[in-house]
Amino acid sequence: VNVTASHNPMDYNGMKLVREGARPISGDTGLRDVQRLAEAGDFPPVNEAARGSYRQISLRDAYIDHLLGYISVNNLTPLKLVFNAGNGAAGPVIDAIEARLKALGAPVEFIKIHNTPDGTFPNGIPNPLLPECRDDTRKAVIEHGADMGIAFDGDFDRCFLFDEKGQFIEGYYIVGLLAEAFLEKHPGAKIIHDPRLTWNTEAVVTAAGGTPVMSKTGHAFIKERMRTEDAIYGGK
Repeated sequence: VNVTASHNPMDYNGMKLVREGARPISGDTGLRDVQRLAEAGDFPPVNEAARGSYRQISLRDAYIDHLLGYISVNNLTPLKLVFNAGNGAAGPVIDAIEARLKALGAPVEFIKIHNTPDGTFPNGIPNPLLPECRDDTRKAVIEHGADMGIAFDGDFDRCFLFDEKGQFIEGYYIVGLLAEAFLEKHPGAKIIHDPRLTWNTEAVVTAAGGTPVMSKTGHAFIKERMRTEDAIYGGK
């Protein structure tokens, strides 16, 4: 259970449910069953002898290992990057990535704004999809002469990119760029995308020799479709 309201205002809350094998639970894959059980409220008494257990673990190092597995640190050219964590969950991970790259001698300079987690969101709601939430990242890119800007939403499950002029890059183009990169390593693979502004993704994937496959909008639907299609990548 991931407790999160994603990019919604701070008075919202919610949950993402995930079953075994990292399969998301959506309305099509069990969420309505959970709803019926919750609404019925017909639960058996707790069996004290059968209680489970829990443990606390940190996945940060493993997550950073996973991220760095996509690049060759030795091939990095000097980069100056602006990171806007939006006072959300991204800040501590950005710090850890910066420390790891520094230890590896990578020529990457981090410019960090709104990096400290603060649930009151003193610098505005961390939702870069809203034009009014992009200004701080744009200004930081221009002020520091950065190569690009990266802004995150509150729960750190989405990022949004800005070019060297501080201009916001629509996510649909990023989906196409990432699809190209994956298809270079996995020629002919399937790429999952949602129904919004499909022309760029379909054109790029087809030109790169891949197969574009449309899915319902929503991370749970896209992840499930990736499994059924054996896709190499999915984006929205």
